[in-house]
Amino acid sequence: MKKRWICQQLPDPAVVEQFASKLSIEKPLASLLLQRGINTVEAANAFFNPDINMLHDPFLMKDMDKAVKRLSTAIINNEKILVYGDYDVDGTSAVALLYSFLCEIIGTNYKQLVEFYIPDRYLEGYGISDQGIEYCKENNINLLISLDCGIKANDKVAQAAAYGIDVIICDHHLEGDELPPAVAILDPKRKDCPYPYKELSGCGVGFKLIQGYCQHYKLPDQLWLSRMDLVAISIASDIVAITGENRILAHFGLEIINKFPRVGIKSILDQAGIKLHFPFKEETIFSRVISISDLVFYVGPRINAAGRMKSGRESVRLFISEDEDKSADIGKRINTQNEQRKELDRNATEEAIHMIRDSHEYVNRKSIVVYNPTWFKGIIGIVASRLVEEFYKPTIVLTKSSDGLITGSARSVKEFNIYDGIDYCSDLLEHFGGHKFAAGLSMKEENLEEFIEKFEQYVHDNLEERSIIPEISVDMPLDLSDITHSFLNNLKRFAPFGPGNMEPIFQSRGVVDEGVGRIVGDKHLKCRVLYPDRPVQPIDAIAFNMKDKLAIIQNNKPFDLLYHVEENVWNNTVNIQLNVKDMRPCGTAE
Repeated sequence: MKKRWICQQLPDPAVVEQFASKLSIEKPLASLLLQRGINTVEAANAFFNPDINMLHDPFLMKDMDKAVKRLSTAIINNEKILVYGDYDVDGTSAVALLYSFLCEIIGTNYKQLVEFYIPDRYLEGYGISDQGIEYCKENNINLLISLDCGIKANDKVAQAAAYGIDVIICDHHLEGDELPPAVAILDPKRKDCPYPYKELSGCGVGFKLIQGYCQHYKLPDQLWLSRMDLVAISIASDIVAITGENRILAHFGLEIINKFPRVGIKSILDQAGIKLHFPFKEETIFSRVISISDLVFYVGPRINAAGRMKSGRESVRLFISEDEDKSADIGKRINTQNEQRKELDRNATEEAIHMIRDSHEYVNRKSIVVYNPTWFKGIIGIVASRLVEEFYKPTIVLTKSSDGLITGSARSVKEFNIYDGIDYCSDLLEHFGGHKFAAGLSMKEENLEEFIEKFEQYVHDNLEERSIIPEISVDMPLDLSDITHSFLNNLKRFAPFGPGNMEPIFQSRGVVDEGVGRIVGDKHLKCRVLYPDRPVQPIDAIAFNMKDKLAIIQNNKPFDLLYHVEENVWNNTVNIQLNVKDMRPCGTAE
């Protein structure tokens, strides 16, 4: 698929040179800092050296004092506490974080006083459910603490209050017109919340609660510091910004995962083929450094698979387990569920692609809406994302739900608000919700054809033709001679990467292949690049899923390249490698 290369504006060269000199780093990396708004030595030092002491005071968050007081009262009076969270990675990691903390501070009596609850994805749906509230009533729960949900659960919280059950909400989503009648609502996105950092994950909000509790009662810091690994997993999997406080939490959470992984996380990494070795008795060291992208691609999907295929409770059990054999068993079950999910996802995606390519209608359409009543509801959001990758059009994937309605997931492209498009068709829908890039909806079957046409009309009228050509944001041009081990070591200091601090994409023009270009693994392109007219050490490059680009690099033809610079470890040897994001013949118009 053709892509637009959008080159970012570069800072003034004189400013770059001066800044690089002050920091003793390479000029391209000084330029990267300036492009990301880091323009003082103090800011650069803070960016490169995250510090726990830079975390905000949890009591800056609205209602933190109320939450800590109510939780303390429950613990002192031996009240029954239910930790309630969503079934995805953010929710289950948050539940594991708070539940394990409460068990530790309550002590030997914890089994009688605290338990956790994950709603069934298909029977209860997202958020606090009616079944969850009834469970609280039937089991004499005094305090319900919701994590990663609850900010719009007004009716459910009111029902809990009617049963005499207090609710503390820990959420990170936007509030509705009115706040629920909870005893405390921790949510940095509350309009009246002065907390200075707004992008915490749901697990991150739960983390601030235990930090606040420990701070208020002068408990050991290790009680909250030791749980940053769960926060890092939630940050990676929930795709929240890795800036400010999240950058600190992700940094130290990754450090825990790399040095002292809890047995549940180790079992998931083992299932993903990322093995551990033990060179020192007191430490656990990974054979390679685990990054945010490893959490996104290896840990997150497996944890999510439990909630999609069976129950998110499995994920919580995995996170809180301290028994290696039990963790290994849970890890294997979750991995099996992930393999089942992948097969369903793969089959549905292939079916959808065939439906689209076999239909003449889609050639001129700016949107994609596909329906198959047999597709598994738990994977249609993933299929929608894959179709956006394949065709780069606003996409809705629909299946039949158990209540007889057609239900679906929507995913969008960068320059189109898919929520607004669905809202335009709201007269044909039973339910819908979401945001600019992702949404869910349901409708009666008799409304399907009219919905497809009305949605397409809205997309056609509100999406420019050029906006269905994907774009790649290019940070800066880079000369291959600048790519040294020193450069890479300093570049690694920019990690962890993610939204708000994406891994930089560099551009090199007029390179050629050394003559070793070939297809590997049936679909990937591997080569070694250099300049044709001046001496420079050839650099290995791998272009995943780009076997169709082989002709571009053959016969010593020059080409332009977009890539990440990364470290490749193979047979205990470390080499610099370019991870290619796109390539095209030299001089091709933008």
